[in-house]
Amino acid sequence: MAELIGTFLLTFIGGAAIINGQTGLIGVALAHGLTVAFVILAFGQISGAHINPAVTAGFLVTHKIQPKEGVVYIIAQLAGAVLAALVLKQFVFGAMDALLGGQSVAPDVSTTAAIVIEIFLTFFLVTAIFGTAVDERGSFKSIAGFGIGMVVTAAILAGGPLTGASMNPARSFGPALVSGQWGDQIVYWVGPLIGGAAAAITYVSLFMKNSK
Repeated sequence: MAELIGTFLLTFIGGAAIINGQTGLIGVALAHGLTVAFVILAFGQISGAHINPAVTAGFLVTHKIQPKEGVVYIIAQLAGAVLAALVLKQFVFGAMDALLGGQSVAPDVSTTAAIVIEIFLTFFLVTAIFGTAVDERGSFKSIAGFGIGMVVTAAILAGGPLTGASMNPARSFGPALVSGQWGDQIVYWVGPLIGGAAAAITYVSLFMKNSK
């Protein structure tokens, strides 16, 4: 439930910021970053507040979560994102936005380039998560959410105009399913999952004590 609610909040607030169009790129970045920070502070002690299949993938490949539990996490994340998109469509914005606050790749960015961008952005995000919330030598876990939220904000400022800076398959899947707009879904699954797994393996292998 923590993963479902957390991903719902991220998709709903982030999607609403994109749809209303009043806040611009800075507002969209802050809406996502502050929501991530809040969710981590609220639910981090319950589920770890992954709210992102790419983060869960990083935990899976480094054996920091059991496979069955990881599958449950991902299902909950996808369900939360779908529910948020449904609420945005049915009760808030109706047909105001064809993508329902989902992401899209800029016309002059190729699919390959978009995947690479998502890999790097997600790599930075998951590195921040492992460095602040997983590594016992990292920042105090009680304030890790702020650091991770700032990384999300910075990543959207950098990559938002190019790919939407999803870094989160669930965040992109929910609006795509409800709107029926599937155009760039391969970017938002392949890039984040590779980036998240690579970051987790890199951090655990190189930096964490007593790691295998």
